[in-house]
Amino acid sequence: MNSLLIILLSAFLGTGCGKKAVTPTKPDTIATKPVDTYKDPAAYGTPFTGVPDTKDIVMYEVNLRSFSSSHNLAGVLARLDSIKALGVNTVWLMPTYPVGVLKSAGGLGSPYAVKDYNAVNSEFGNLDDLRNLVTEAHNRNMAVILDWVADHTSWDNAWINNKSWYKQDGAGNIISPPGTGWNDVAALDYNSTAMRTAMIRAMKFWVLTANVDGYRCDAVDFVPDDFWKQTIDTLHKFTNRKLVLLAEGVKTSMFNSGFQMTYAFDFYGTLKGVFAGTQAPSALFTSNTNENNTLAPGGFKLRYSTNHDVTSSDGATVTVYKGKQGALAAYVLAAYMNGIPLLYTGQEVGSPKQLSIFSNDAIDWSTNPDMTAAYKKIIAFRIAHEAIKTGTLTPYNDTNVIAFEKKAGTDDVLILVNAKNGVNDFAVPAALQGAWTNGMTNAGTTLGAKVTLQPYEYMILKK
Repeated sequence: MNSLLIILLSAFLGTGCGKKAVTPTKPDTIATKPVDTYKDPAAYGTPFTGVPDTKDIVMYEVNLRSFSSSHNLAGVLARLDSIKALGVNTVWLMPTYPVGVLKSAGGLGSPYAVKDYNAVNSEFGNLDDLRNLVTEAHNRNMAVILDWVADHTSWDNAWINNKSWYKQDGAGNIISPPGTGWNDVAALDYNSTAMRTAMIRAMKFWVLTANVDGYRCDAVDFVPDDFWKQTIDTLHKFTNRKLVLLAEGVKTSMFNSGFQMTYAFDFYGTLKGVFAGTQAPSALFTSNTNENNTLAPGGFKLRYSTNHDVTSSDGATVTVYKGKQGALAAYVLAAYMNGIPLLYTGQEVGSPKQLSIFSNDAIDWSTNPDMTAAYKKIIAFRIAHEAIKTGTLTPYNDTNVIAFEKKAGTDDVLILVNAKNGVNDFAVPAALQGAWTNGMTNAGTTLGAKVTLQPYEYMILKK
C-alpha cells in the first residue's frame, strides 16, 4: 500500500515539478498597423491678412481656358490689375489640377475630372506659377480661392488603386456618380475613412503649399455633411488664416458645416425667367425670400447672372438678358437684392461667347468698354453702401418694374429696374417721392408720382 503510494507520488512529481525539458511554444504573431509618417507640408509665404469679411466679398470666377490667349496662370497674372480695377477682392480659380485622360465630355477634358489633387495641371503652368499668382493677388489686396472637387475623381487618378475608396455596383465595379451621366469620373465613397483622410490632407496641402485663401467646393450636396464639418474644422486649426468657403449647394446644413456661402440656384432661374418673360418680376422677391429662409445666421447666398455652368448651358449674358443693357440690369438685381455678387470671365466686356469649359476660347478684352465702366460703377456703389450688403429690403411690387428699397441705419438706397423690352412707368409710392441722388452720376434728382424707364433701364438712387 505504501509502496504504491510512493510510486504514484513519484510519477506526479516527475510530471509537475521535475526539470524535464519542455519545448517552448512559438508566440502568436501580432499584427501591427503601418506607421503614419504624414506631416503637414511647410507653409509657403505669409498668411494673407486682407481676406474680406463675407458680406464685403466681390468675387470673380476665372475660367483659365478662356481668360487669356495663353490659357494659363501666367495669362491671369498679366490681367490681375484689370480684375482689381472692377472692384473685385476675391478671385476664384476654376480647377487647376491635372485632368484625366478619359475625355468623354469632349475637347481637353473636364477640369472637374481631377487626376491628381496635389499637382498643378501643366496645361496651366506649375506650382511656382500658382504661387506667383496668389502672391501678386495678395499684393493687390485680393484673396484667391481654388475650386475643389470632392465627389469624384478621374478614372486614372492614383486613388483608383484603392478600390474601397470608391462607390461600387453589386458586382464590385467602381461606378460614376449615380444619376449624373458624368461618365468621365468615378464616384468616391465617404464610408472610407482612409479616403476622407487623404482628401482632407489634400485640401490642407494647397492652403499651406500655395498660400491660398479657401475653396469653392463643387457639388457639396453629393458629399456627406459630416465630411465637410470634419474638413472645415481641420482647416480652421490654422488659426492664423482667415478662409473663404463657398459651397455649390443649397442645404442650410452647409452653414453648420462651416461654409459661409451657398449657391442661389433658384434666384438665377427666376432672374432668367423674368427677362425671358416667363415669370413675373414679383417672382424675384419670392425667390429672394425663399433663399434667405435657408440661411443660417451670418450666411449668404452667392448671387450671379452667369457663371461657368450657365454660360455653357444658357449662353452669354448679352444673349440671356436680351443685350448689353439687359445684362447690366440683371447684374444690378443679382448684386444688390441680397447676397454676394459674382462676375464670370468675359462678363464685364459683354462677351457674346457661349464659353465651354472643355476647350480654349480666349476672350476679346477690347469689346464693350462702356459695359466695363458700368460694371465698375455698379460694384463701387455696392462697396460704398452697407444698405446694399446687409440692409433691410422693402419690395414694391409692379407689373413690369422691379423696385425695392434697402436701409441700414441712415444708409437708404432705392433700386428701380425695368425688366421688360419696352418703355414702362413706375408709380412712385408717396413715401419715396422727393429728393434723391443718382448713385451712378451723383446728380440730384426728384421723384414725383411717376418714373418712366426705358427698356431694361436701371436706376440706382441714394438719400
